[in-house]
Amino acid sequence: MASIAIAHPDKALFTELFRTAFTIAEDEHEGALVADLTAGLVPLVDQDRVWCFGHYHDDALVGAIFFSRLEYPSLAGVYLLAPVAVRTDFQRQGVGQTLIRYGLTVLAEQGAQVALTYGDPAYYGRFGFQPLSETLLQAPLTLSMPFGWQGQSLQGGTIPQCTERPQCVEPFANPALW
Repeated sequence: MASIAIAHPDKALFTELFRTAFTIAEDEHEGALVADLTAGLVPLVDQDRVWCFGHYHDDALVGAIFFSRLEYPSLAGVYLLAPVAVRTDFQRQGVGQTLIRYGLTVLAEQGAQVALTYGDPAYYGRFGFQPLSETLLQAPLTLSMPFGWQGQSLQGGTIPQCTERPQCVEPFANPALW
């Protein structure tokens, strides 16, 4: 098994991975919502504004993650980790952990300053994410579950404060995602 950065992800393959994983984990509505998000992210992958990492087993895609840059007015190098999906038959085998750790390492090596995510604090806390108040760094849109807003410095030190809302890539401009 190997995790790699993917320059040109296959839209149908990645969209189906996310649709299936989120439909099984949540429901059909969530599966469709995240599949639409993925379909919007795939064409934007440029290993600058949007990064994609995939995990393969016997040449089959079994997991994938995206990082997309958030543009804060006075803070550079901030990336959002989302979405994350692993095929159900490969869950609880370290695929998600491997992907997330690999992606964070690559971004740090590329000079990214901060990684943010919006999800389960118990899961993402294992990778160094800490709960984050929006008085420190705001999310691009209003959060329905503020406890899920988390971040970490990728270069050591503390996360700088920025009170303005960032601009996100267009696929994340959907309030239903937040």
